[in-house]
Amino acid sequence: MPAMLVIATTAVPDHLRGALSRWTSEVVPGIFVGTASARVRDQLWKTVTETVGDGAAVLVHPAPTEQGYAIHTAGSRRRTPVDFDGLTLIRMTGHAKNEQSPS
Repeated sequence: MPAMLVIATTAVPDHLRGALSRWTSEVVPGIFVGTASARVRDQLWKTVTETVGDGAAVLVHPAPTEQGYAIHTAGSRRRTPVDFDGLTLIRMTGHAKNEQSPS
């Protein structure tokens, strides 16, 4: 049964945005919303993870969890989903520190 999905992208190749727009609507730049079966959703996400490059992406879709949804990420992000006793919480990571100290 089809379910709603949201994919948020940052700094991804244009051809990936084009591939996503075949199945979803880009409601604002980098935010794709659509309705798809689990099979199509999984294929879209596989495409995203294989071509995200230096960018980043997040997929949110309905799931049988306490929160009612699942979060998947690809690429490098400051926010990382972490399972905490069955709840998905977001861990914030710091910026990478510069190796050299300012003079």
